[in-house]
Amino acid sequence: MSPRMPRSKSTVLLALIASVTTALLCSCGVPVDRGPTALSRAGVPFNLLAPPSPSTTSTTFASQVSVEIFLLNSASLTLVAVPRAVPAAQDSLATVLGVLAGGPTAAEAAAGLQSAIPPQTTVLGASIAPGGLATVDLAGTFGQLVGQLQIEAVAQIVFTASSLPGQTVTGVTFELQGQPIEVPNASGAQVPVANRAQFAQFAP
Repeated sequence: MSPRMPRSKSTVLLALIASVTTALLCSCGVPVDRGPTALSRAGVPFNLLAPPSPSTTSTTFASQVSVEIFLLNSASLTLVAVPRAVPAAQDSLATVLGVLAGGPTAAEAAAGLQSAIPPQTTVLGASIAPGGLATVDLAGTFGQLVGQLQIEAVAQIVFTASSLPGQTVTGVTFELQGQPIEVPNASGAQVPVANRAQFAQFAP
């Protein structure tokens, strides 16, 4: 068994070790504080006082164009042009007529606007020939229209097709599921090509 060191000598040895450790820390440049201290702004590393602003991600929405569809004033039974917004890449005649077939909004209906085109009408296709003659192919319940309602529906389609931005439409021919049909003008006479002049009494 090794002999024990006297208590007085061990106390002196521990004090000596603590002194040497403190001296070494001071010589290495590590400060020894009795409590927490505030750093100066110059001493804060890595720009923590001015962190970079968070990056923002912007969403690019597809540009839209304004088109006109024509609804009926329920009091005067004349046509009223109302605006609609469609994607610029889809501003075709078929798209605009599809919007027309959707009818008035709730606000427009409350203001007295209506549509003679049945909501079950489907636009199968629509095109404009180089000479300005448009062809509209429809399906659904449009073929069931008769009398004044059919005249009003045709007038809505003719005026809407003639107002397509960047296009000149001189007349409209109608098809039902690909089969050409004649439609009535304002006087009720059946015509193969309908144009605005034939529906002057409905003009806004």
